[in-house]
Amino acid sequence: MSKTASIDLVPSSSLFARLMATIDRLLMASARISNRNGDLPHFGL
Repeated sequence: MSKTASIDLVPSSSLFARLMATIDRLLMASARISNRNGDLPHFGL
């Protein structure tokens, strides 16, 4: 018998968390494009 125990944790991806991740991805992509063009992004992180 093993002396350690493991628990399988299922990540809870709620609708709000997925929405925030999508918004974050869009903001980061916009900032990367602006940085590549030499401009400052219009909206921040």
